[in-house]
Amino acid sequence: MTAATHSPLFPRVPDSADAVLDGLDPEQREVATSLQGPVCVLAGAGTGKTRAITHRIAYGVRAGVLQPSSVLAVTFTNRAAGEMRGRLRQLGAHGVQARTFHSAALRQLQYFWPKAIGGAMPRLVDRKIQLVADAAAACRIRLDRGELRDVTAEIEWSKVTQTVPADYALAAAKDGRTAPRDPAEIAQLYSVYEDLKRDRSVIDFEDVLLLTVAVLQDRADVAEQVRAQYQHFVVDEYQDVSPLQQRLLELWLGDRDSLCVVGDASQTIYSFTGATPDHLLDFRTRHPGATVVKLVRDYRSTPQVVHLANGLLAQARGRAADHRLELVSQRAPGPEPAYTEYTDEPAEAEGAAHRIHDLIASGVPASEIAVLFRTNAQSETYEQALADVGVPYQLRGAERFFDRPEVRKAGVALRAAARFGGNDSLLDDAVDLPSQVRAVLSGEGWTPQPPAGSGAVRERWESLAALVNLAQDFAAARQGATLGDLVAELDERANAQHAPTVQGVTLASLHSAKGLEWDVVFLVGVAEGMIPITYARTDEQIEEERRLLYVGVTRARERLHVSWSLSRSPGGRPSRRPSRFLDGLRPGSAGAAGRTAPGGSGGIERGFPAAAGKREAPVPRRTQRTPARCRVCGRTLTEAGEMKLMRCEGCPSDMDEGLYERLREWRAGQAGRSGQPAFCVFTDKTLMAIAEGVPDDERELARIPGVGMRKLRRYGSDVLAICAGRETAGEATED
Repeated sequence: MTAATHSPLFPRVPDSADAVLDGLDPEQREVATSLQGPVCVLAGAGTGKTRAITHRIAYGVRAGVLQPSSVLAVTFTNRAAGEMRGRLRQLGAHGVQARTFHSAALRQLQYFWPKAIGGAMPRLVDRKIQLVADAAAACRIRLDRGELRDVTAEIEWSKVTQTVPADYALAAAKDGRTAPRDPAEIAQLYSVYEDLKRDRSVIDFEDVLLLTVAVLQDRADVAEQVRAQYQHFVVDEYQDVSPLQQRLLELWLGDRDSLCVVGDASQTIYSFTGATPDHLLDFRTRHPGATVVKLVRDYRSTPQVVHLANGLLAQARGRAADHRLELVSQRAPGPEPAYTEYTDEPAEAEGAAHRIHDLIASGVPASEIAVLFRTNAQSETYEQALADVGVPYQLRGAERFFDRPEVRKAGVALRAAARFGGNDSLLDDAVDLPSQVRAVLSGEGWTPQPPAGSGAVRERWESLAALVNLAQDFAAARQGATLGDLVAELDERANAQHAPTVQGVTLASLHSAKGLEWDVVFLVGVAEGMIPITYARTDEQIEEERRLLYVGVTRARERLHVSWSLSRSPGGRPSRRPSRFLDGLRPGSAGAAGRTAPGGSGGIERGFPAAAGKREAPVPRRTQRTPARCRVCGRTLTEAGEMKLMRCEGCPSDMDEGLYERLREWRAGQAGRSGQPAFCVFTDKTLMAIAEGVPDDERELARIPGVGMRKLRRYGSDVLAICAGRETAGEATED
């Protein structure tokens, strides 16, 4: 257990602003105390990013620097927003808004609709798939259920990337998307879909963002009202921001720079939804004066797990890889990751199930174990294997295999064929059970070759392919088995898995595991063709697959089991090989080709304003990832006030008393003119640090804790003038 990742069920609310900082490491503390100007937090997996940003908000609120009602923290899921609100309450920061982008935009749109647009706001549709189906009917285009899902996803992608129907084909080609239908057809469906919404006076979730953006762009009075309400923004998972969300954020900000973003380019795994890490990676370009803090102390995983995670990214290429972070585990050593090769997929599932059974018997809670796979269609084999050994499980982010609509529909077709197959011409040429099943399922969408591309059509095909494979295995195990025997077997399996949901081992795809963690993780099916998936062909797609595996590895706290199989079914040709991503990392494998240079280290980089009339690149300053120590006695400093002074309270001070008093007088004048409390200009500790350090220029002044970029720009010239014994600009004007 570490202070950075665990807390009691009902923790004590900190009794002061400085107490909010207790237990933070130096980089987390820098995040929490950098309350002015733009701040970018590059946070590796397991480094306590949520802890850092919630303590930042709480510290600002408790210190009186931030008004709770003026802070808006945005993230991407209701679960993450709820967790953030809970942590802020525990820290005594009540009244802060923590919402998803859509929730925050919807609230504003509902409030301003009567003023900005007039009349009643259109009804919000929860699911747009029926509207897409109606658009297809209007266009006389037949779409099955899988194609409906895929076309809906394309419309969503178009809207979040601000692509209009007429531009869809060109934009999809430029982005390298594999369209589920002819691009011209999708553009037509998209256009008719938009017409239907207008005719029916309804809007979808993407419209919430688009309309909010439109209102803020067109109505300066509304934009100013929003900006008067919210003056400080925090954005979590910034690598997942879409162009539309980024535009909304820019409109919320206006010409201000009170923004803190948190993200990790190495965990960008949702590019197919329009998410892009470019906004995160370009943050310093857009905000040259930004403070950049890198969190690399991993409190989640053992050094052995972290070593594998770092090794995966060391082979990566591309822009995100250029900004990768090299994690440093803060935990005690644990077991090395286990690598296991199996002859076939059923053997792999059985092997994982038996290991899990033994772990539970040894005292590991079932809820602290996860089996992670690349596609949802892989779950059936593991559902069955765990059921066979009596291990309870729960599926996350997917329906149980036998509850999937395509599987249930296929079961109906197989049952009908078993009863009336003699009259079905489809079965005339079927000579055995597997060929009968292939013939029946060909009418449900199964083909000998998988469809191109990803998405619902591919998942549907994989579910049907799993039934075809099951029939082959069943026929091999039971000579002379009939179609009726197979249907009975499927019914038995389905009935056995319809028990009430229990708290057990988690089965999840790698995508749905993002943001979660377990003591023990089984990464299964880590073979070529599965990860990277077959349809990942471009360099960008391959690198996203690598990042997906990285996310899987970093879900494990203590034990990690990585496995693959040489063939799909028993007796099959052993043509598979382990994933290329494991080359040079697993024992006995050849060294990987690619970069092995170390990644970015942790620390802090501060930008500096360019000279007047010049656009110069900021000069970064890095701080080492070592604890702050007293410059007099060398003791490790933990209190915020001591860290500002860089010495213990009891150690002798070399402060210029006269300078300190002049600074206090100047501060009183500034506070009086602005109507702020004196500490909002500079705290006493910051003034003491200035009087002890007596900085000669902006660089030296910026190094003093408590002097952010905004205060440097606002007060820097005055403070430096006082330190040099000169008059301030205000004094000269008065004379």
